Amino acid sequence: YSFPGITNKLLSKKANSICVAYDGLDRFFPKEKMHCSVMGHEALEKAIACYRGTTIEEKEGELVCECFGVTDLEIIRAVQENNLKTIEEVTNFTKAGGGCERCHGDIAKILLEAQHQPQPEEEQKPQLSNIQKMRLIEETIEREIRPSLQLDGGDIELIDIIGNRVIVATRGACSSCKSAPITLKNLVEAKLREFVSPDLVVEEVSK
Repeated sequence: YSFPGITNKLLSKKANSICVAYDGLDRFFPKEKMHCSVMGHEALEKAIACYRGTTIEEKEGELVCECFGVTDLEIIRAVQENNLKTIEEVTNFTKAGGGCERCHGDIAKILLEAQHQPQPEEEQKPQLSNIQKMRLIEETIEREIRPSLQLDGGDIELIDIIGNRVIVATRGACSSCKSAPITLKNLVEAKLREFVSPDLVVEEVSK
């Protein structure tokens, strides 16, 4: 381990002085002392800071994993951002629970609480009036659909709108193309669902 501003040579000289000054490092260990090199490092780091008259910034939240100094807020954040489901996954992302494993119960509680938290509702799009829907469909056809069809000599005409049914007629090369139904589904309907409403269904008028 290394400490900012302290060389290994200087640290070796100061170690005895620090231990003597504080009669050991016991006061810098957590309440439940465990034989762990990480905890020993943290205890020595706190002792050095105290010896130098400086302070170590404390993490926000309640300490859950003593071995790796991981708080509940860090675990909650990792669970939410990465959709973690198991203690093993939490350990892989945060190291929490990777030492003595005595915190596994607390990690399990955090995972359980996260699973029961209500998911944020998707923002509902404002309901379109019939006139707004018609204009948006016309604009989408003109801007997103017609140019692509015209590249191959085809075209499309809006015939009617009945609820979520969009009735169209193919023109030009599209009117005799065998793949017209695929074009209506994969291009016309897909674009209208993307830019207008996911509930729209495109139907070709009977020829």
